[in-house]
Amino acid sequence: MLISPSIIVSSLDCERLFSLLGSCEYGHPVASRLEAELERAEVREPQAMPPDVVTMNSTARVRLEGEEEKLLTLVYPRDADGALSRISILAPIGAALLGLSAGQTIHWPTPAGMAALTVLAVTRQPEADGDFHR
Repeated sequence: MLISPSIIVSSLDCERLFSLLGSCEYGHPVASRLEAELERAEVREPQAMPPDVVTMNSTARVRLEGEEEKLLTLVYPRDADGALSRISILAPIGAALLGLSAGQTIHWPTPAGMAALTVLAVTRQPEADGDFHR
């Protein structure tokens, strides 16, 4: 059995994401996994977020098992754009990224099967920039 790393989520992100999940279609393939992640997360106020944690609208350098490094920005579904490397929180990799710290790896189901996703660095985080409402 794989043990998932501990995650930290801001109270603002948590509130907005639970609202988003409430509007998802029943049986959405990622929604139940995201909800489980939110329920096990350590929740902190935005001002108390460590700067190396992936929050909503953060940009992180990541490596998916067997692939090259990528720079991804975690966004809400309406802002997703693969051409700009803006990944939806409701995409398998997006849900896996939330709350991870630099250096952490999570094993997460993808359409191709289980994959290891490692956060190499958080290059931009709204909370670290003083943007607590994004």
